[in-house]
Amino acid sequence: MPAPTPVVFIHGLWIHSDSWNEWSELYRQAGYDPVAPGWPGEYDSVAATRQHAAAVANHGIEDITASYRRVIDGFTVKPVVVGHSFGGLIAQKLLAEQYASAAVAIDPAQIRGVKPVPPAQLRSGWPVLSRPGNRKKAVSLTREQFRYGFGNAVPQAESDELFDRWTIPGPGRPLFEASAANFSRNSPAAVDTRTHDRGPLLIIGGGQDHTVPESVAKAAYKLYAHSAATTDYQSFPDRGHSLVFDHGWHEIADATLAWLKRQGV
Repeated sequence: MPAPTPVVFIHGLWIHSDSWNEWSELYRQAGYDPVAPGWPGEYDSVAATRQHAAAVANHGIEDITASYRRVIDGFTVKPVVVGHSFGGLIAQKLLAEQYASAAVAIDPAQIRGVKPVPPAQLRSGWPVLSRPGNRKKAVSLTREQFRYGFGNAVPQAESDELFDRWTIPGPGRPLFEASAANFSRNSPAAVDTRTHDRGPLLIIGGGQDHTVPESVAKAAYKLYAHSAATTDYQSFPDRGHSLVFDHGWHEIADATLAWLKRQGV
């Protein structure tokens, strides 16, 4: 009997890797072998990461991507990668670099070449980008900032509960790198969207997302138009940036499992 296909879950900025716990159990029940490693400097718990915030500071997109390459190097077969927000950007990079058999990018942070910069996205990133010194620091969101950027499509009480349960300090560097990506030929946010020999990719957009508005996700999808490899897009019009760990997570997870089944992965 063949070993189960590994799946690597990649979280985004300000959210702890334990937020994937329910996804991991669902994927395990579906026959996969899931892991959800944290970013460099992240501790095993939310509380410990908050207490040691400086450990996550000054890690950029390449540092974070390299940490997942090292995880994948320990497998005997290519995994599926599933990423949210900056994790979605990293999932696309890993797929294009042949580190993954398939990828799902959920509300992915903008890759190089994505041009829309909606006002909601600017407001969501302003707590970091407003101070250049944050590039080398760890930055935490306030409850109100989380409500706007993540929890705007769920009730206030749920947004507050999610904030208390999952938020951690995040490095400012990835936001600065992504915001300047179109001005740098060698940006770490660059992804080869034209390669033909990669595995299938699904991009998911949330219609109520403020942190990565759906116009950003759709613009990323359009960059793959010149690739012969499978690239699909799915929209969830009523969902915000918390879609992978709020009360409606199961709907998104089920959609990704159904898509993977259609791809034969």
